[in-house]
Amino acid sequence: PTLSYLLSGSDDMTIRLWDWDKNWQNTKTFEGHAHYVMMVQWNPKDDHIFASCSLDRSVRVWGITGGSTSSHFSLDGHTKGVNCVEYSPSGEKPYLVSGADDKTVRVWDYQTRRCVHTLVGHEGNVTAAVFHPTLPIIMTGSEDGTLRVWHQHTYRLETTLKYLLERCWSIAVQPGSNHACIGFDEGAMVIKLGSDEPIASMKGGKIIWAKGNEIQTVNLKLADDASADGEKITPS
Repeated sequence: PTLSYLLSGSDDMTIRLWDWDKNWQNTKTFEGHAHYVMMVQWNPKDDHIFASCSLDRSVRVWGITGGSTSSHFSLDGHTKGVNCVEYSPSGEKPYLVSGADDKTVRVWDYQTRRCVHTLVGHEGNVTAAVFHPTLPIIMTGSEDGTLRVWHQHTYRLETTLKYLLERCWSIAVQPGSNHACIGFDEGAMVIKLGSDEPIASMKGGKIIWAKGNEIQTVNLKLADDASADGEKITPS
């Protein structure tokens, strides 16, 4: 989060640490997973610790200091490959959340190294799971096409949302707001938590969003092809 490092996970079962202050030198390679590495996440409370998940059914916690390239420990319990892992951003509890092809979401205490709770309800592989940075909820997405919202303390399922955009692959939340963006096979959706209606969506390059009482649209396919990567596109 604060150091000049980037982590990458690969189908070669390794995790690599890159330093952009050293011309993107690969400074360390971590080994230990027995299948594809699906995701890596820094610990927001410790710049030197990160977690990873793999199709070998495990979640592992690692450190970048010292000479070791092996994991500190492994969190085992999923019965199929693990697709996503995320740290709780709050300092209240030392928790991780993971989602897997066994259709479950597990909440882990990484200090006791035990599973605190298993969230059951998805009917397909779980592809995304995040703690909301300010609201007491966990959001999960699945290949069953649903977004599910769970209470972070009681683990009760609060709501299930489905937007008929095929499989859900990613969830991003904005700190300091109750907005969330969800990525699907057929497009992306921005929602305001507490409302079932999306405030913005994108499908086939066309963005639709609400501003006050007006519905506005823009087609990114009509944007200037000469636009550079990262350049801001002004809707017309």
